[in-house]
Amino acid sequence: MRLSAIFAVTASFIVAAILCLIAASFSVRIIEDVSRNDVRDELDREGLIWSEVDADGLQVFLGGTAPTEALRFKALSVAGTIVDAARVIDQMDVADSADIAPPDFSIEILRNDSGLSLIGLIPASTDREQLLEDVIDAADGSEVIDLLETADYPAADTWDHALDYAVRTIKKLPRTKISVAAERIEITAMADTAEQKDKIEADLARNIPDGIRLAIDISAPRPVITPFTLRFLIQDGQARFDACSADTEAARDAILMAAAKAGLRYDADCTIGLGVPSPQWGKAAAQAIAALGQLGGGSVTFSDADITLVAAQGIVENRFDDVVGTLETSLPEVFALHAVLPSAPEKTTEITPEFVVTLSPEGLVQIRGRVGSETTRDTVNSFAKARFSSDSVHNTARIANGLPQDWPTRILTGLEALSYLSNGAVTVTPEIVEISGNTGQRGANAVIAQFLSDKLGDAKEFSIDVNYQKALDPVASIPTPDECEATIASILTERKINFEPGSATIDENGVVIIDDIAEILKKCGELRMEIGGHTDSQGREVMNQQLSQSRARAVLSALRERRVLTSALTAKGYGESAPIAENDSEEGREANRRIEFKLIRPEPIKERQTGLESLEEQIQVEDPANTAEQNQEDTPDEQN
Repeated sequence: MRLSAIFAVTASFIVAAILCLIAASFSVRIIEDVSRNDVRDELDREGLIWSEVDADGLQVFLGGTAPTEALRFKALSVAGTIVDAARVIDQMDVADSADIAPPDFSIEILRNDSGLSLIGLIPASTDREQLLEDVIDAADGSEVIDLLETADYPAADTWDHALDYAVRTIKKLPRTKISVAAERIEITAMADTAEQKDKIEADLARNIPDGIRLAIDISAPRPVITPFTLRFLIQDGQARFDACSADTEAARDAILMAAAKAGLRYDADCTIGLGVPSPQWGKAAAQAIAALGQLGGGSVTFSDADITLVAAQGIVENRFDDVVGTLETSLPEVFALHAVLPSAPEKTTEITPEFVVTLSPEGLVQIRGRVGSETTRDTVNSFAKARFSSDSVHNTARIANGLPQDWPTRILTGLEALSYLSNGAVTVTPEIVEISGNTGQRGANAVIAQFLSDKLGDAKEFSIDVNYQKALDPVASIPTPDECEATIASILTERKINFEPGSATIDENGVVIIDDIAEILKKCGELRMEIGGHTDSQGREVMNQQLSQSRARAVLSALRERRVLTSALTAKGYGESAPIAENDSEEGREANRRIEFKLIRPEPIKERQTGLESLEEQIQVEDPANTAEQNQEDTPDEQN
């Protein structure tokens, strides 16, 4: 009986122990599963999908290969937010740095009146101290804040060229943001005027290194247009703008759309500016242009809120009245319309008085025709000499009676309008002022129309036939770098810069040649060019190299004295190392003693081998057939 009781108690303890073990095992399994799943879910949410998670009891094991040391540490931190950090066992590897793609190197250069900042990541191979020195020099001593980081990875072949271009650009733009990458440069800046904007854009585009894309966003303040002017004409079935102004892009689009419906067949330029007399300018202009289109010929001119519509001769009066009446009632407030239907000219034998001024391409001014008095003729003569060269004005105008009362105003206005042209003529009659010729100024038609509208008043007719020519444009006509190099080379082929024997002193003939080269470089603007000095082989090599260097520097100094931009020019002496002729004759030695101007061009970008090309090379190497197939004096000569 007693043994049975002991056995029962013992059995109870054994069963209880077994149940405890089963419960503990089940609980551990639950804890493992919960810990593993919770950590896995959180790592996935953080984008760490490369990691592997396992659990053994209370311990959580992290495995996998982390792309970087920072991501390995992040995985540990994330797991530590789910379970006790002491329970996290790190079994992760970190990827070999050689297998990691190099970072995209880039710099943001920010410059304003308060200084200049450099922000970004540069390769360790970049000479940081030299970069800062160059930037400080380019920024004219402004404070430079260095926020650059470095990484020890190889840079692209174009990185140094892009960086050099950006540093040179800093000089030209006092307020700018320049984003520099190996194969792309983005420049955002402000210009004081539209003309300066065009010049900056042309200059930046001319000097961009090969293999680098350039994005330019130069903004200029909107011009103040006074008076706010628009002039649209339909003559002989052809529609055109002499001037077009708008206050907003929406107004510009509405005006150009109305002009297209009225017969305009080219892409017109409409200047967006300040000074509009009414927010309804675009609506009023579109309505007036549409009315002129209905008439089929004539002109409509806006001068602020005053509108002058002159119909073409021969328009039926009833039709004219209907179109003008509809326009008058639909125009927004503020705008005032003055409409004119010219009558057919009466047959008469009277000679129409006229006043004509011509401007030749050489700048010669010829004045002829009629003036009302001696005082008017003297005024015209003085005015012409003030606008043009006093030596180029030839006045043969004669005094006549019976001229219109506003004749002096009309001829002086025409003479002023002519000053906007490079060459051309102005003809003034009692009915019309006609301007024709060529100009190198973009938008000259609009400027002249605005000026004539302001000076002549509402009901006065004028005609403008002015052609823009790129060759006359001081910005657009700038020769390309290659053209500049070729022009200088042709000069040095025909004539040679010589020096005093054994010295770096330029002789008299060389001074004249440098004068000509300086004029070319002034037209070309800033160019990256090398002035190379060369000698013959007589004398010691080291002395020849020093002499050639001194001569190249002498040419550079001479150009600087002639006010040539030399910041992008370098002088280098080659001595006797690059002959173009044999040195065994006097003629050959004379040819080798020379100065050369050459553009500094970026080195070509090496083509990257594609995977297919690499595979083809490997096959060729492994092919047995291919394998079988692969089986003097101490001083320089005085003539140097």
